[in-house]
Amino acid sequence: MIIDCHGHYTTAPDELGRYREQQKSELEKDPLHQHVKGEINITDDQLRESLEGAQLRLQRERGTDLTIFSPRASWMGHHIGNESTSIAWTEHCNDLIYRITKLYPDNFVGVAQLPQTPGVAPKACVGELERCVNGLGFIGCNLNPDPSGGYWTDPPLGDRYWYPVYEKLVELDVPAMIHVSAACNPNFHTTGSHYLGADTTAVMQMITSDLLKDFPTIKFIIPHGGGAVPYHWGRFRGLADMMGKPPLSELILNNVYFDTCVYHQPGIDLLLAVIPVRNILFASEMVGAVRGIDPETGHYFDDTRRYIDASRVGDADKLRIFADNARHVFSRLSL
Repeated sequence: MIIDCHGHYTTAPDELGRYREQQKSELEKDPLHQHVKGEINITDDQLRESLEGAQLRLQRERGTDLTIFSPRASWMGHHIGNESTSIAWTEHCNDLIYRITKLYPDNFVGVAQLPQTPGVAPKACVGELERCVNGLGFIGCNLNPDPSGGYWTDPPLGDRYWYPVYEKLVELDVPAMIHVSAACNPNFHTTGSHYLGADTTAVMQMITSDLLKDFPTIKFIIPHGGGAVPYHWGRFRGLADMMGKPPLSELILNNVYFDTCVYHQPGIDLLLAVIPVRNILFASEMVGAVRGIDPETGHYFDDTRRYIDASRVGDADKLRIFADNARHVFSRLSL
């Protein structure tokens, strides 16, 4: 079995986008508008149509089996509106993921978006996390370290501001993938710089804080190959040493995992050379940020199974990357 730990519902029916545009229109009239959830009329047939020619087709063509599936990351848009905006939007997005997991239980399992809002303490997200895990059968969540969309107005991840979410993650025994949303700061390209910068920033915040000491069983996934971290591992090791911290193997690798959303062979090879196999989870992010065909190889950039297959790691290690590590990190995954 091959488990893709990082998939987003990027092909949702237009009705979801129209709901979001209505929210934005109401906010233009009144930035303090209090949103109620309401309804979005999307049929099961529409959900099937949105997936059959996209994620499901690519699973078949690329030889993967199960996608750990969450709402579209760039659409989380935590910087848009107020707390009521985010709650209503998040519940709808998570509800669609749940319906997909019921329609295709052998192909998808859910991971939750959280209703984060800049300046609102993350403890406000605990209820939705519980609803999704205990009520909808989700096995993890995406946690945005910068709900402001590129302005970093909330405290760093090591601050106790975030601890109520960490406490719930540990209680439920579910991991969090660190994943920002769209950048509204014009200095950042959403997928080219904001995503990768946030991945790197999150790891540095963990290194410089007591987060992992205070929560020794917590599990985080750093997507997109870990941002800059595996590729500048010596820099981070050196910084930890200068700060009198334990070696990174002790400091973060009992809790932090990296996915394989790295879209070329040399990058995957370096990731595998630097990070222990037990800390690497297979992922493609399809259908996601990079959708084209690599002119150097003739294959899709995000067909990441090819890179693992072509790597020099042995068959036993490939099995760990493709499935066993995901089973460990996502302990609620029943396979």
